[in-house]
Amino acid sequence: MILTEDASARKREIEDKLKQEQETLSFIRESLEKSDQLTKGMVSILSSFESRLMQLENSIIPVHKQTENLQRLQENVDKTLSCLDHVISYYHVAKDTDKIIREGPAGRLDEYLACIAKIQKAVEYFQDNNPDSPELNTVKARFEKGKELLEAEFRSLLMRYSKPVPPILILDAIGGDEDMEVQEDVTLEHLPEAVLQDIICISAWLVEYGHNQDFMNVYFQVRSSQLDRSIKGLKEHFRKNSATSAMHSPAVQTKRKETPTKKPPKRPGTIRKAQNLLKQYSQHGLDGKKGSNLTPLEGKDDVLDIEIDSYIHCISAFVKLAQSEYVLLTEIIPEHHQKKTFDSLIQEALDNLMLEGDNIISAARRAIMRHDYSAVLTIFPILRHLKQTKPDFDATLQGTAASTKNKLPALITSMETIGAKALEEFADSIKNDPDKEYNMPKDGTVHELTSNAILFLQQLLDFQETAGAMLASQGNAEPQSWPQSSSSASSYSSEFSRRLLSTYIYKVLGNLQLNLSNKAKVYEDPALRAVFLHNNYNYILKSLEKSELIQLVAVTHKKVEGSYRELIEQEIQNYQRSWLKVTEHLTERNIPAFQPGTKLKDKERQIIKDKFKGFNEGLEELCKIQQGWAVPDKEQRDAIRQAEKRVVSEAYRAFLQRCANISFTKNPEKYHRYSPEQVEEMIDKLFDTSA
Repeated sequence: MILTEDASARKREIEDKLKQEQETLSFIRESLEKSDQLTKGMVSILSSFESRLMQLENSIIPVHKQTENLQRLQENVDKTLSCLDHVISYYHVAKDTDKIIREGPAGRLDEYLACIAKIQKAVEYFQDNNPDSPELNTVKARFEKGKELLEAEFRSLLMRYSKPVPPILILDAIGGDEDMEVQEDVTLEHLPEAVLQDIICISAWLVEYGHNQDFMNVYFQVRSSQLDRSIKGLKEHFRKNSATSAMHSPAVQTKRKETPTKKPPKRPGTIRKAQNLLKQYSQHGLDGKKGSNLTPLEGKDDVLDIEIDSYIHCISAFVKLAQSEYVLLTEIIPEHHQKKTFDSLIQEALDNLMLEGDNIISAARRAIMRHDYSAVLTIFPILRHLKQTKPDFDATLQGTAASTKNKLPALITSMETIGAKALEEFADSIKNDPDKEYNMPKDGTVHELTSNAILFLQQLLDFQETAGAMLASQGNAEPQSWPQSSSSASSYSSEFSRRLLSTYIYKVLGNLQLNLSNKAKVYEDPALRAVFLHNNYNYILKSLEKSELIQLVAVTHKKVEGSYRELIEQEIQNYQRSWLKVTEHLTERNIPAFQPGTKLKDKERQIIKDKFKGFNEGLEELCKIQQGWAVPDKEQRDAIRQAEKRVVSEAYRAFLQRCANISFTKNPEKYHRYSPEQVEEMIDKLFDTSA
């Protein structure tokens, strides 16, 4: 019973589940049917949308293409209109730029160049598109007019603002003030900065668009004139201040900024120095007393020194100004035209300097013909400065024509040639100076030839290397001793030049000694001949010792000092022989032997009388004659007097002592005129015209 109930319950449970499952299945079927319906509806909608979209596409694409074509057409129209406006503008360029072109570029260069650019584009357009149109000729003419006005503005700016450099600025630039411990680096500004920029701008345009090089000719002509005027202004500055010695005083130099003047650099060895020395010797002699007839060389004044200083400064100024001009030129002139333009620019000033140098050489040549060798000394400082400046000169002229670069070397060679000729002829003139009796000093003092020769040689001390190079340039040296690196005289070593000059000075001294020996023969009195030679030899030796000449001669002849001392001593001995005719009367020769109180024979008394008489007359005669002679050197004069006093006084005292107890006359005062002290006083008055 219980099993039946369980089966029934199980059956009901299964039937309930089956019923639920059937209900669920029915729901699923209904859902699937609805889903199919929805799917069919969506497919239908999508199919309808696709159909409509295709219809829309078929309608829109033609419209889009048509719109795109219309836009392209619009763009073409706009471009065409723009091109037409651009082309039409070329036809109006001449009219639009007429006023600006006619008024020129002055004061508005940028605007003017912009107008020129418009005209240039119009020219290019008509040349490319319508070369036969009258408009092309119009804009061409306008372009040429604009170019002409630019060239005129270029010239105008250069001429208006190019001024000669003031002399004071040039002297500052070349460092002429030695009082300044630190030299300022002076920059020469030839043009105002704004003007320079305009000139550079115009130059660049003319090169690139104007296709014209005429402005370069204008540039070098204007700047060449200013360069030459600057140098001439410096020369005039020296000329104006030549007579104003106060300008060079220290007080003036401290106010250099207030006063437009410069102190010329110290330059020893000038003609003025030689003249002052000559005047000093001629007025005072060696001992401070007035000499007899030392005549200065041919007269010259300070103007000559000013001319030398002026030329030297002008050479330095040319180099400095030329360097400055080249810097300016590189900013304005195209690179491939710079060297040629610079060459043309410097020609006038350079030629004038070279011409002045040639004139100096010609003047020296004329002086040599007149045997005025002192004038040749003007060449030495100039030549030395030219050689010192040559490296800077060569560097400045680098790239110029060979004819330009060779001008300075040619001038140096000419100066060396004329200088060497002067040195050689001077040496010959010393040797061949004629023995003119009327020209010989009456008192036996230093001859004019000696003083002039020594003073000339002293001037060479300041120019040892220059003078040595002069001598070497003329082949006055053995070939194997020449330098191998260069044939130029400037390449000779300092030591080589010094040896050549040493040999030359020794030659001059030898010629002088030979000539003096010949001149001395004019004197009939051997004593005066000896005094003359002594004075000249002593003057030469003292002059050599006071200067560096003795060291210079000793480079090749070490015994020259000893040789002159021997000559001086020899002439002193020759002079002392003149007193033998006085002292020979005091010797014991012919004096009879006697005993004190012994009566002398008449013959013996006469011998003693003759000795006194001979001594007195000889002493008086020599003192009278030799008192008018001259020994300018006080030391030598005193030494000669002392030697004679010692010899004569000792002999006289001995003679008087021997005759003291001899009665040889009734009037002893007639013969015994002088005491030994009086004799010494008389000898002390030798060589003293004031006694």
